[in-house]
Order: sequence, then C-alpha cells, then structure tokens
Amino acid sequence: MTTCVVVKKNNQIAIASDSLVTFGDTRLSHAYEVNEKIFPVGDSYVTLAGTAAHFPVMRKLLTGMGDECKLGNRDEVFETFSRVHEILKEKYFLNTKEDEDDPYESSQITALIANPNGIFGVYSYREVFSFDRFWGIGSGRNFALGAMYAAYDKAASAREIAEIGVHAGAEFDKSTSGPFRIYSIPMRD
Repeated sequence: MTTCVVVKKNNQIAIASDSLVTFGDTRLSHAYEVNEKIFPVGDSYVTLAGTAAHFPVMRKLLTGMGDECKLGNRDEVFETFSRVHEILKEKYFLNTKEDEDDPYESSQITALIANPNGIFGVYSYREVFSFDRFWGIGSGRNFALGAMYAAYDKAASAREIAEIGVHAGAEFDKSTSGPFRIYSIPMRD
C-alpha cells in the first residue's frame, strides 16, 4: 500500500507520498524503479492509494481529459470523477464489484487532490471531501494522521506537516518507504 497526505496551512497547500510499491509480500523499492505516486493534472496534483494498476490508467485518463477535467472545488471533483467512472468502465473494463449490498458501483479509487483552491479526497463511490487542515490515505494513513495532528499547531508550514506525516507512515507501516515526494503550492486568494 502507501502513505499519501495533503495539508493546508498558512495559505500553503502541500501533498506528499512515499515511493514504495508492494505486490503481496514483495517490495519494489525506489532502488529498482522510480515510483512516482503523485502526478500533475493542470494546476492540481493527484495521488492514489490502492492497486498499482490505477496509476497509469488514472494518469492517462485525467491528463487526457483536457478541459473536461475540473478539480477546483468539491462539485467539480465529483463531476470529474463521475465521468472518470464511466470511462473506467467503458474503456478500461473496471471491475465495479466490491460488496453485494453496496449502494452504488465502486470506482475502486481512493485519491487525494491538492491545488491552489484546496485539498480534496475522493473515495470508491465518488464521495468527495474538502478538507480544512489535512488528511491521509493508504495503509500508513493512521500513523500519518496522528503525527500531523500532533504537529499541526506547532509546525510553520503545510510542507513541514506533510513531511512529518509521510515519515510517520514509513516509520510504522511496513508498506511505506522513502524517498518521499512532496509538492507545495500557494493557496489562491
């Protein structure tokens, strides 16, 4: 799995991830392949947790949508990921099945988005959250969330808090490892 985080503080936005890929008990570290878990889409940065199969698909899909890919606010993210779900089913043969009692088809996606407008999370049923302070996804998220919570009021910047989050994930989660990718951008006024 992974540890990915987004943070908003003092008019700065940050997004960070580790670089480890795992296949069951096998680790594919940065020493064997440069694993980029954060990719740019317009003025946004996107990162994912879950199967490694999502990364090439979502990178190609989101960057290929052009002006149809809008990620500037919660409603735009929802509309974009609703369209993404259709494309995943039609073009990439997404398996939408999770549990028998699910209320909607699953996109099988867990993502974080950071851009000058804010920080957002997207979950399997296209639930979109707009976070005020920070959030994390992946197997190391609980460690990252705890560390970021403890550091938030003391740290000066969103970047510093994001770095603390991914380092905590790597310290305690067996499926998280550096090097880390961290991007920070100013918030839009």
